[in-house]
Amino acid sequence: MMGDRLRGLWDFADLDTTWQRLSARLEAEPGDTGRAEVLTQLARVHGLRGDFAAGDELVDRAEELAGSVPVVRARARLERGRLRRSGGDAAAALPLFTEAYELARADTDSSAEFVAVDAAHMVALVQPAAADRRAWTETALAQARASADPEVRRWQGSLLNNLGWDLLEADELEPALDAFRQALAVRQAYPDQPALVPIARYAVAKALRLLGRPAEALPELELAVTEAASPDGWLFEELALSYAQAGRPADAAAPARTALDLLPGCDPAFATDPTRTAALTLLSQS
Repeated sequence: MMGDRLRGLWDFADLDTTWQRLSARLEAEPGDTGRAEVLTQLARVHGLRGDFAAGDELVDRAEELAGSVPVVRARARLERGRLRRSGGDAAAALPLFTEAYELARADTDSSAEFVAVDAAHMVALVQPAAADRRAWTETALAQARASADPEVRRWQGSLLNNLGWDLLEADELEPALDAFRQALAVRQAYPDQPALVPIARYAVAKALRLLGRPAEALPELELAVTEAASPDGWLFEELALSYAQAGRPADAAAPARTALDLLPGCDPAFATDPTRTAALTLLSQS
């Protein structure tokens, strides 16, 4: 099996079901190294629930069972690093992610390539300097592009998205747009994750609006609103701003009102940003 053999057990929107599947898999594993891998994934569930101490205990058990198998040791370092990052200690996570990357790169197991790209992507996320963050993202992206494994190539969507936001923050708008468009193409190539497509369209549209091309942004946003599984405050905010910039204030009013209703519940930063609040309030009254 290519990719991560345990990835199919995950449902990030349903951690209870994920825990049940992984627990059943743990019981079915015939050897210590297989059990160690599953324990790292159960530790990740703990981390996503905010129970970092319980996650560390499972990683401890995984490391005891891992032996000298590089990819299994890499999984333990990777999940220990995620626990540290989720707990707010990015500095402690960085060497763990780096070691996970090096261990996975040294292994020829079929899942090692997937783990290596995952680790490189996590190294990038905790880099304090933007240049280092971009360099690690590009390292991971090059490996994902070169892979013969479709599940490893899937990583391009996340990596291109991350690269696009770094470029956008650096005001490199044209390269950001190019990265976002590539990310959208990757998302569309994997129809088993349709929820990621409207998010990718949002990024493309935002870059277009910031480039002063709202008329091109609007079709992406209008389509994204129809594709989204549920109403999304960020999408409606961007739609309102793009209508306004395109000289269509009357069309901006309804999405602005929807954004004002949704954003307080999904974006903690919104309530503390008077500029965004005032802009949407003004547009909602158009």
